[in-house]
Amino acid sequence: MIFMVEEQKIVESEKAAESAEKAEPAATQESPQEQREGGFRRGARPIRNYARGPIKWAVCNVYSSKNDTIITITDLSGAETLAKASGGMIVKSAREEGKPYAAMQSTIKAVQEAKGRGITGLHIRIRAPGGHGTKPPGSGAQAVVRTVARQGVRIGKIEDVTPVPTDTTKRPGGRRGRRV
Repeated sequence: MIFMVEEQKIVESEKAAESAEKAEPAATQESPQEQREGGFRRGARPIRNYARGPIKWAVCNVYSSKNDTIITITDLSGAETLAKASGGMIVKSAREEGKPYAAMQSTIKAVQEAKGRGITGLHIRIRAPGGHGTKPPGSGAQAVVRTVARQGVRIGKIEDVTPVPTDTTKRPGGRRGRRV
């Protein structure tokens, strides 16, 4: 008799716990508006908009100098160009071709074209002028990487492929330098 009463209490407590679990998510669930304003709840994961299924990889070659940013998306071998865009195709003024805004807009254009061809993942190769030019990439390179990430495309490797000579290359200008 005592065992029956204890079993009944256990069953009742389990039912109460189940009903509390069912009611609890609705009470703590935030609306999309609250999520945007206050960030994510603790334990909640951000929604990724990656494409499902196998990833089709390509290479995004970024040439970023002080004066321009050129983006070329090719297949993995580099033989076939899938999409290309540059800062000069976006802005009207020549002095704004190398700026981050032009790089962002040209990246959006190139990535959308590549996504239309079924590309879901990109390896990014950043190149600066190098040689006897500047070794660090221009300001458009960082904007390109951020924009590719926001376009819902997986990013594989990000590598710097700037040509750096082992000793030096001959600068233009001759023995007496550039005469102005």
